[in-house]
Amino acid sequence: MDSQKHAREVMRVEAEAIKAMADRLGESFDLAVETILHCSGRVIVTGRGKSGHIARKIVATFNSTGTSAFFLHPAEALHGDLGLIQPNDILMALSKSGQINELGEIIAAARRLGVEIIVLGGTVESDLFRRADIGLDCSVAKEACPNNLVPTSSSTAALVMGDAIAIALLRARNFSAEDFATLHPGGFIGRRLVKRVSEVHHTGDEVPLVSADMTLSEMMLVMTAKRLGCAMLTNDDGSIDGIFTDGDLRRLWEKVLDKDLIKMTADDVMTRGSKAISQDAVLDAALALMEKYAITQLPTVDDENKLVGIIHLHDILKSKLV
Repeated sequence: MDSQKHAREVMRVEAEAIKAMADRLGESFDLAVETILHCSGRVIVTGRGKSGHIARKIVATFNSTGTSAFFLHPAEALHGDLGLIQPNDILMALSKSGQINELGEIIAAARRLGVEIIVLGGTVESDLFRRADIGLDCSVAKEACPNNLVPTSSSTAALVMGDAIAIALLRARNFSAEDFATLHPGGFIGRRLVKRVSEVHHTGDEVPLVSADMTLSEMMLVMTAKRLGCAMLTNDDGSIDGIFTDGDLRRLWEKVLDKDLIKMTADDVMTRGSKAISQDAVLDAALALMEKYAITQLPTVDDENKLVGIIHLHDILKSKLV
């Protein structure tokens, strides 16, 4: 059996189904997005079988991108959960076949409350599709299953339609990476986009400050004591004058004779124009800056560009961002 051949065929069939759906996307999609965008309630998503699984994924995507939604199980709806539907909500129903069954009762209840109904349908001639206020055509020419039975292309089409709606809403709301991270504080992305430099940088007595007239050997003692691999020199107003790192010391040693090193001061060896980052920046920005310039320490500054502290690559590693 040529597994890779069969796998490529599945991918080809499903990709063609998605392309065909994209090509026939019309005004109903715009209307669906606008309706949800101006909804003051929630998007209630329902579906049976495989459609139910896809519905749950759409709910998860909506909630993580700023659209309040929940999944309503068709069977549970008929045993009390219809009470979850409120007049200011929107009902979104998913179905490949478009057969009414339990969905009919849900739609009837929604109609009584004046709730708008959006259907992601795999059969546009179905009763369910005709009963929708807004119908989104998710039909496919064929399933990727060789028997044309197992929901594959059709479930993928419904999922992609849900993603398309969610991202269109995200863009309309100018939903930012920071907004996304706020809804994911416990995850990897949340830590990278929410955690601030000010939460982990070294300040106060931990900052390896030196004076301009310190000898190189005196400066080395400060660097060793503070254990951040650098020394900082500031101007009278507290702004950064220069930085000297362990790497600078190694490079200096290769260029200058030992007797000349003894005579040097902090002012002689400092690297001017040091890169710095706001203490209010997210850790991800600090990491990006370190990677861009191949450095392991970054001075942190306040709104007036005065030195506040130092953040080391190890501080970011301890935050489990990389």
